[in-house]
Amino acid sequence: MEQRVLGRTGRPVSVVGLGTWQLGADWGDVREEDALAVLDASVEAGVTLFDTADVYGDGRSEQLIGRYLKGRPDAEVFVATKFGRRVEQRPEHYHLANFRAWADRSRANLGVERLDLVQLHCPPTPVYSSDEVFDALDTLVAEERIAAYGVSVETCAEALTAIARPGVASVQIILNAFRLKPLEQVLPAAAAAGVGILARVPLASGLLSGRYTAQTTFAADDHRTYNRQGEAFDQGETFSGVDFATGVEAAAEFAALTPGGATPAQTALRWIVQQPGVTTVIPGARNPEQARANAGTAALPALPEATLAAVRDLYDRRIRPQVHDRW
Repeated sequence: MEQRVLGRTGRPVSVVGLGTWQLGADWGDVREEDALAVLDASVEAGVTLFDTADVYGDGRSEQLIGRYLKGRPDAEVFVATKFGRRVEQRPEHYHLANFRAWADRSRANLGVERLDLVQLHCPPTPVYSSDEVFDALDTLVAEERIAAYGVSVETCAEALTAIARPGVASVQIILNAFRLKPLEQVLPAAAAAGVGILARVPLASGLLSGRYTAQTTFAADDHRTYNRQGEAFDQGETFSGVDFATGVEAAAEFAALTPGGATPAQTALRWIVQQPGVTTVIPGARNPEQARANAGTAALPALPEATLAAVRDLYDRRIRPQVHDRW
């Protein structure tokens, strides 16, 4: 699989990675053997980046990754984790003592001495402007608790503030065919600064797979049931902030753009991979078949200009009025 350097980490990673929120919680129950099978299928398909967080299943996702990689010392996988969401979201909680404790917990969960990459996990907006916060992250690097740090953001404004920080190696941001705003300023600024981009929520919580109808329901413990209006966390994390009924209709239009030999989900991932400035896209997977299909996106031909123009038109007509100015 094609490898791209992840910004200031200097490390090459696969253009299609694996997001592991599904393996922890908030997407319904996933058995341990199924989770490990997803990790294995991804590695066998050429994936070299796993993205996780200390809050996914309260550490379960990290622990599963650590268990898997311990049994696969031959797998050269870069693990990007996140911290900061296990406490009340107040700026005063983002300080060195907490960072050390959070990093040490993730190190124990993953079974490593030094974390490849720690990302602030969508913290309160003022955190991005705090010199003390980034001084503390620099200290973790100096102490060799972490090799590099980045941020996971909700808004383009937060991303641009972070990119201006000289120590920020990467930015993780929602980017998909229903969330185009990052293309305007964030991706060009990141490329100019040498900052890596991890594209998250690439299928708009599954909408862009084309598998849902207006009658589709989800389990009670699935965030696509309980967070549609942002009841538990930022609304943009669920269906990219798009109203479900609107999203289903727009997804049907998107599916019609799928080229022969690909699925709508692969088309959505392929669209992201070929955006200038993107380092890697991190779709999740609930089973090995999904993991292999996602990874297979990297081998697909680039989408033609006519398809790219059609995606932009669909966004402008159906999605932009709902989400563009919010995020």
